[in-house]
Amino acid sequence: MRIVIPLMLIMGAMVFIPAGTLDFWEGWVFFFSLFTPMFFVFVYMIRHERRLLEKRMNVNEKREKQKFIQLFNTLLFVASMTTAGLDHRYGWSHVPFLLVIASDMTMLIGYYFFIKTMLHNKYASRVIEVRKGQKIIDTGPYAVVRHPMYAAGILMYMFIPVALGSFWAMIPLLLIPAMLIFRLLDEEKALIAGLKGYKRYMKKVKYRLFPGIW
Repeated sequence: MRIVIPLMLIMGAMVFIPAGTLDFWEGWVFFFSLFTPMFFVFVYMIRHERRLLEKRMNVNEKREKQKFIQLFNTLLFVASMTTAGLDHRYGWSHVPFLLVIASDMTMLIGYYFFIKTMLHNKYASRVIEVRKGQKIIDTGPYAVVRHPMYAAGILMYMFIPVALGSFWAMIPLLLIPAMLIFRLLDEEKALIAGLKGYKRYMKKVKYRLFPGIW
């Protein structure tokens, strides 16, 4: 709870303070949709996947390029959330009710695949590193694309602005896919250099993010 509650408060402040009101139903639906499953996932991981949770909480990135990418992505996310709040205050966007709900559901689908991928790969970490004894995971979602967690993240992030009732808040996040692509390309360099057999895996699974596309 030391992670979920502060994160909820920080994200809430980024949206509701710029909005200037708590009368923001899109915001409440969004946070309920996101943090309800996040709470149960966190409880599950504390009980059954504590070591994996500790890996995911490690933010001590050593690669300078990755530090920049992480910082830039954080700034883009903050800008998007703040813009959504301002959009609500000044009424810049008029997003239909059904589109808001559909975006919340799509965001949840992305979150589901993100968690499913993370639980399938016990080496998953928030930093780019090759651990001692690490093995290639080539089953489950990794048999389809090489970076399923990034694909799930893109799906989740890109629908957050509309879930918050804002078209304008999509503008900062338009750069998120490009930044994640830069991140995964740099990650592949580290994996090729440090993880035995990764080149063979790249030949076996040709697509990085989206089957049949790239």
